[in-house]
Amino acid sequence: MDSWIWSVRLTRTRSVASDACRGGHVRVNGVRVKPAHVVRVGDEVRLRHDGRERVVIVSRIITKRVGAPVAAECYVDKSPPPPPREQAGPVAVRDRGAGRPTKRERRSIEKLLGRRPRPE
Repeated sequence: MDSWIWSVRLTRTRSVASDACRGGHVRVNGVRVKPAHVVRVGDEVRLRHDGRERVVIVSRIITKRVGAPVAAECYVDKSPPPPPREQAGPVAVRDRGAGRPTKRERRSIEKLLGRRPRPE
């Protein structure tokens, strides 16, 4: 599975594809799969990567990485369109010369972004 995802250029490296499989971000026909899973023609592959979900249907099996035009022929893309760039989260801007955020400011930023605070 990981070699096919990498071969058709859904991920940049094979290790990223393998980590995605191990992390449960790859599903084939609705079932989570391991990196060694065998892909068949007609399988629906769902991959969550880079903040979006890719849904592809396998139309050809390849084992080696090929050019982008050839790779695009190996699957049928059923993914929803990516969100417009305007909907991407706003980038935090600090006033010039304000320096690094204080501990209190950093904690409020992490709370706003929904992240867990780092142990210190």
